[in-house]
Amino acid sequence: MEKKYIRFCQNFHKKLLCCLLLTSFLTAANENELHKSEYTNQVDRAIKSLSANDIKDLTLGNGMGFAKAAELNGYPGPKHVLDMQEELSLEKEQIRSIKLIFEEMKSQARLQGQTLISLEKSLNEHFSNATITNDALEGALKNISEVRSNLRYIHLSAHIQTTEILSESQIKKYNQLRGYSGNPCEKIPEGHNKEMWMLHNGCN
Repeated sequence: MEKKYIRFCQNFHKKLLCCLLLTSFLTAANENELHKSEYTNQVDRAIKSLSANDIKDLTLGNGMGFAKAAELNGYPGPKHVLDMQEELSLEKEQIRSIKLIFEEMKSQARLQGQTLISLEKSLNEHFSNATITNDALEGALKNISEVRSNLRYIHLSAHIQTTEILSESQIKKYNQLRGYSGNPCEKIPEGHNKEMWMLHNGCN
């Protein structure tokens, strides 16, 4: 009986020790996960504030969401208008004008994009070389902010110019094709006269 009790105590102590070790391990693992940064996969970036896709888009003069204020409020962008020129029944003069707007937008955006990449690279090097100062930081951020503002202007302005060339029906069709608005004939807003609404929106 005494031997069984001793074996029981030994096994119990072993199990207890395993449980304590496992608890300690899991606690340490949880603590590591708790404090782990979401930026760990960005440490190897050449420019920490820009992803490879960001650099590609800036180099190509792509939109990068700079024109959302226009696009999502009913101001068509030149690129997508040209992509759907058949669906929008664009006239030759409209196509010619919008192509010029698009080409000018891309040209200016590429130049500003390259400038932004250079500015972000310079800021990154200040931090990586431990040469950053408050004055250098203030100057760098002012320059970066100015270029970003220029990029937004370039893209937003192109949307305004494009909208001025299109008819109301083309703008309406654009927004429907882009998925920004449903069929106005299916739902008449409260307070509107049904017949007038149907007539205004070209409903049969």
